Amino acid sequence: SNRGQFALAARHRCPFTQIIAFEPLSDPARIFLNVFKGDSKVTLHHSAIGTLAGDAVIHISARDDSSSLLPIGNMQETLFPGTNEVCTELVHVGRLKDFIKPADILDPAMLKIDVQGFEFEALRGCKELLHLFSYVYVECSFIELYEGQSLAHQVIDWLQEREFKLDGVYNTYYDKAGLAVQADFLFKKQAK
Repeated sequence: SNRGQFALAARHRCPFTQIIAFEPLSDPARIFLNVFKGDSKVTLHHSAIGTLAGDAVIHISARDDSSSLLPIGNMQETLFPGTNEVCTELVHVGRLKDFIKPADILDPAMLKIDVQGFEFEALRGCKELLHLFSYVYVECSFIELYEGQSLAHQVIDWLQEREFKLDGVYNTYYDKAGLAVQADFLFKKQAK
């Protein structure tokens, strides 16, 4: 959730929707809580989502919204100057089902993931509840920006196997040579 940028947009677009957010870093989480102070329809969990519950090292970027559970790669620093690693921190990681129950996911629900290269692992950490979502909105990269990250085609294939069809591509970022680097992908659950 970082500082709540997307949550604010969601709140503006859908003023009465329930927002359940996750942020592992303390400083952005504190800002998020301040922004939504008094909003009873917003819940923040101080954790990352992944496949296993426990603690993990997060690589903190000079721009905290570029921090990742994966090491920051050379291409990330080259394409996005000022996103170099400044330190590491131990953060909590859990599966989505460790924090919310199926009854918490109200139809139509959207799962939004932007976790700096850790998207595939975060999605896998949501697999038990994934079928309850109508939409998945996830940022994916076409090239490796974080060491060991899964790329867009792997995320697309995995979601298609779970009956989510790619419905739109937004906010594509291109490098100076005009090659696509990353984009936001909207998937829609297929009707049975």
